[in-house]
Amino acid sequence: MTAVEDRRARPSDAEGATTRTLPASVGLMRRSLVNITRLPSAFVPSIVMPIFQAIAFSGTFFAIVRIPGFPTDRSINWFLPLGVVMGCGFAGIGIGFATIRDLEGGFYDRLRLTPAPRTSLVIGPLLAALARAAIVVVIVSCVGTLFGARLTHGPLGLVPLFVVGLGIATIGTGWGLGLAYLFRDMRAAAVMQLTFFLAIFLTEAQTPLFVMEGWLEGVARVNPFTNVIRLSRLGFVDAPMTWTNTWGGLVALAVFGGAALGFARWGLERLSDT
Repeated sequence: MTAVEDRRARPSDAEGATTRTLPASVGLMRRSLVNITRLPSAFVPSIVMPIFQAIAFSGTFFAIVRIPGFPTDRSINWFLPLGVVMGCGFAGIGIGFATIRDLEGGFYDRLRLTPAPRTSLVIGPLLAALARAAIVVVIVSCVGTLFGARLTHGPLGLVPLFVVGLGIATIGTGWGLGLAYLFRDMRAAAVMQLTFFLAIFLTEAQTPLFVMEGWLEGVARVNPFTNVIRLSRLGFVDAPMTWTNTWGGLVALAVFGGAALGFARWGLERLSDT
């Protein structure tokens, strides 16, 4: 076989890296999902918390539906999507917590010494976070239905909720991984949680924009996550599922998701250089 034929027979380095990325990513995803059974305390709160939040808020603020012009006659319809968003966000941020434990325990150093492409160290956790988020959406939606939540557009109304859930999990994963790589200890956990709470609750998370007053109304109006929250509720409120009501949330998810994953990749490269 000539040298030219030999080069043609062998896959290029890029093709080999691509071939190795998927198995390595799937392996890391499986490890993360198996850890749910080994360390349930790291995942259970992302299910219990949104269920508790949706039930508690809808019960405490049940009279909110009496506001003239309120988009639904069921308080659980208003607060259930918020609970799902919070749960999916913490499903993603939980990946950052697990990465911090691996960094502190030395396991991550062994991962970096393997021949697996560095991209798999981001893709694998991301796939695990998406699987976790899907579980959150299904379970919280089922429980919400038992407490009176009803879709206003039929089963199609679940599509925006799933899109937002997976998008928020993507953002949480990228943000959590990037902070974990940057701080390399549990200091990152406080930053992850605080920034996520601020991003979500400085929106119309609890009340519509038209009843807000003062600085909160101004912040919520320009906060891109207001469009994300609005998109998540589209299947539960009296609003048409049109492009006008969806594009803002989709753009926010795409922009912040891409930026978060880019931040995670940058943090990983910075970690590898030290």
